[in-house]
Amino acid sequence: MRVACLGGGPAGLYFAISMKLRDPANEVVVIERNKADDTFGWGVVLSDETLTNLADNDPKSAEAIRAHFSYWDDVAVKYRGAKTVSTGHGFCGIGRKQLLILLQQRARELGVDLRFETEAQSAADYNKDYDLVVACDGLNSKTRTDYAEHFQPDIDTRKCKFVWLGTHQKFDDAFTFIFEETDKGWVWAHAYQFDDETATFIVECSQETWDAYGFGEMTKEESIATCEEIFKDHLDGHALISNAHHVRGSAWLSFPRVLCNSWSHDNIVLMGDAAATAHFSIGSGTKLALESAIALANYLHSETDLKSAFGKYEDERRLEVLRLQSAARNSMEWFEEIERYFDFDPVQFTYSLLTRSQRISHENLRLRDAKWLGEAEGWFQRQAGVPANDGVCHPMFVPFKLREMELKNRIVVSPMAQYKAVDGCPTDWHLVHYAERAKGGAAMVYTEMTCVSADGRITPGCPGLYDDAHEQAWKRIVDFVHDETDAKLCMQIGHSGRKGSTQLGWEEMDAPLADGNWKLLSASAIAWSDRNQTPRAMTRDDMDMVRDQFVAGAKMADRAGFDMIEVHAAHGYLLSSFISPVSNVRDDEYGGSLENRMRYPLEVINAVRAAWPAHKPLSVRISANDWVGNDGVTPEEAVEIARMLKANDVDICDVSAGQTTKDARPVYGRMFQTPFSDRIRNEANIATMAVGNIYEPDHVNSILMAGRADLVCLARPHLANPYWTLHQAAALGNQTENWPAPYYAGRDQMVRLVERADVMTGKV
Repeated sequence: MRVACLGGGPAGLYFAISMKLRDPANEVVVIERNKADDTFGWGVVLSDETLTNLADNDPKSAEAIRAHFSYWDDVAVKYRGAKTVSTGHGFCGIGRKQLLILLQQRARELGVDLRFETEAQSAADYNKDYDLVVACDGLNSKTRTDYAEHFQPDIDTRKCKFVWLGTHQKFDDAFTFIFEETDKGWVWAHAYQFDDETATFIVECSQETWDAYGFGEMTKEESIATCEEIFKDHLDGHALISNAHHVRGSAWLSFPRVLCNSWSHDNIVLMGDAAATAHFSIGSGTKLALESAIALANYLHSETDLKSAFGKYEDERRLEVLRLQSAARNSMEWFEEIERYFDFDPVQFTYSLLTRSQRISHENLRLRDAKWLGEAEGWFQRQAGVPANDGVCHPMFVPFKLREMELKNRIVVSPMAQYKAVDGCPTDWHLVHYAERAKGGAAMVYTEMTCVSADGRITPGCPGLYDDAHEQAWKRIVDFVHDETDAKLCMQIGHSGRKGSTQLGWEEMDAPLADGNWKLLSASAIAWSDRNQTPRAMTRDDMDMVRDQFVAGAKMADRAGFDMIEVHAAHGYLLSSFISPVSNVRDDEYGGSLENRMRYPLEVINAVRAAWPAHKPLSVRISANDWVGNDGVTPEEAVEIARMLKANDVDICDVSAGQTTKDARPVYGRMFQTPFSDRIRNEANIATMAVGNIYEPDHVNSILMAGRADLVCLARPHLANPYWTLHQAAALGNQTENWPAPYYAGRDQMVRLVERADVMTGKV
């Protein structure tokens, strides 16, 4: 096979090596515009997994690479005068220039034709003379641009500015993050050693800070001098060095996240940064390039034609690329939004940084550095006022207090519709359902949305709080829970709005009843769907009536003994229909601006707060993202909504998302709504609850410890297992959670089984 590699970086060189290893008869040429010893990066980070893959592919070059590695085990975070060190992370680095030299040497040994200082032409100029053209021509790939209609690249230029520098200052004890507050904003550095004399030193900041410094108007030398001044306390007199000699100006960049819909066309295939990029903060760009080179070489020799080889190459590598891009996106966005964390204590700040990509979980961090994590958990306990002599426990089992309500832990059973009420009245089903989950160890159990009027029900099976019989039925449930458990109960009250008069959840969700439909109210006369009836836009009299129904429901909930109340202003129901512009097109004082759209929901919330006892907390559930871009509520606007809630005496914000329009295009994944809680908590400075596809104790502990929420709500796990909290406590070795006395024998057996399993697996 005759092969042309356009680009002589790690991807092109290693692919050339891999092709010659599989068949020495392959004729491979590498065309590179720069000199052999030019490089515009500093260090390269590789994982042990990648080193193993390299050794399996070519032991000789892998051995040479390994011989030049610098190894470090620690991550050091320098922030607000404190240096926090966590160990067990296992990084290794090599200079990019050294890596290229080693790969060039190996390529020459194998007979690869290396053509430096040769400007590659368009791939079209090579695809007739070569059987295969591999475009590894980097971030600004000419090939990708020339064939954009085939590759369909998605290029997202990100928010922060960064400059890639080096220094002879030593960071050989740790991968070091340095955060400096200046009069123009925060600036931070990612620093790591890659040989005995040199370290990478990437300086990064927000666009606003970059603009304030005027970096864009500086020469490269002025820019470097400014960075040296910012980090002078960490450089010990050493200079910062740039090797971007070809760049005019300050050499700062904005990171472009690249992903192509297709990686091949005819006999042309993309590789490395030309196909996909991963943000430098997780150090996986070279890893992706090298492992893609191995995969493509393998398939070119195992498959009978290029088309099938390209197909398998894409199928295999795209999964890995998407996995790493997801982690890289999480990491990148953490740095982009870092300003919200600069009030954190150094302990929590470090934990948040270490777990930012979601590749390191709470228990994985314990495996890496149990001592540091134990100290961090102790810090978390102390913030909650738990004495140190009580012993350290996982964050999910640390108490939490709102007003005078004290929760024994941070686990909340989310509202989950049961559709088992009769004429709005809860039944024995509800008694058993809520009581079982209260016995199961969660600190607080929510009711499903309980409607403030018969016409405010979602379905005929939804419960209500608008009749004396409802109040008495709820009081029976509350009394049992309070008498037999230490769980608290939260009553969630709401009005269905335009999503009312629909079928039971296990029938056809959100579809109108076959008969017996009741009239609907909403902010505007906009139907939920073409099949649903059009609601009446609420008049002022309607608003007064519904507000008073909320107040009456709140008073009933208090008399029934509930510990907390939540006003449901999410998911497209009545109050949500005012907040979201997709359902509110009013032209009066209740429509238009966010202030106007919040006017009626805040009126209801204030009325409920006034009727609800001062010692009991009030929560509001919101949809923090309509998932329709700027046409609906955005995460940014959700912060403003939360600020309004806090200013109106709301104690905690229950942060959900979506379900406000059928046009929504949500992005699902584990903990997919937690970033909204994180943003609201740390920008609006209000306590939050995180919800949405949270199902493991690791999720819960990492959310809490990283300051992304104060309470964590789990729904489906509690449907499958009412005793989820107690079971997780036993599995984690926590024996402080209270089991019901009749169940002690089951508790003791579970503890013994967990201890036996730990011994057998070598955990203890």
